[in-house]
Amino acid sequence: MNRLPKSPDLSREAGTPKIRLRGLCKGFGPKRVLDGVDLDVAQGESVVVIGGSGTGKSVLLKCIIGLMRPDAGSVEVDGVEVSGLRGAALDDVRRKFGMLFQGAALFDSLPVWENVAFGLIEGRGMARTEARESALRDLARVGLDEDVAGLSPAELSGGMKKRVGLARAIATKPEILFFDEPTTGLDPIMSDVINDLIVKCTRELGATAVSITHDMASARKIADRVAMLHGGRIVWQGPVADIDRSGSDFVEQFIHGRANGPIHVEAAAR
Repeated sequence: MNRLPKSPDLSREAGTPKIRLRGLCKGFGPKRVLDGVDLDVAQGESVVVIGGSGTGKSVLLKCIIGLMRPDAGSVEVDGVEVSGLRGAALDDVRRKFGMLFQGAALFDSLPVWENVAFGLIEGRGMARTEARESALRDLARVGLDEDVAGLSPAELSGGMKKRVGLARAIATKPEILFFDEPTTGLDPIMSDVINDLIVKCTRELGATAVSITHDMASARKIADRVAMLHGGRIVWQGPVADIDRSGSDFVEQFIHGRANGPIHVEAAAR
């Protein structure tokens, strides 16, 4: 029997992490998706959580940003417990966040520039003229010119939608950026372009970043540190440079895409 390794002991790490998870649990009915996740993300660090489909990566992200309430455990941001916050107190924490959603999640009824400026106008009360100028600057940061600003999302390619989503994520100058499968649906060249932009924008902001992905090319490009989620727990974590010598059978199987190993995938019946 292959047993999951214990989560690394993080209790002695110095300093206050930007994000600190301890014993995080979340289930749906009888299924335990997260089963005691421990993870620290330091100020200015880029951590990528890898794992197969259905392993709880998106649930983990939703628990951190407050879209889901964990069943047990702790979520701290800048040393403040946030898992039980509601209303204005939770909104105050979320003002530190920016997020690039998996499908970009643009508003079809708004032109590109308003999508980018949405958080500035609705969340910060910025005047529309000023917000549009700010949106144009952020679009330029992701390689899109002013001609794109007036287009509707339906007129954009998949890669352009991802760029607009990234521009929106950085528009409010957040302290923490979240990236949900940032290269899903893109060809390898456009994926690399998006990865480069993520690294560039994160560094320019001096932001902390948490990403979830099953794309190892993306993980290698954008991560300072990688953590693998399996069986509801972090089974390995370390610098991205160490991933090819992790010593973990779970990591080895995943990064090389092998059918045989401790990770079992049930084949659909014919």
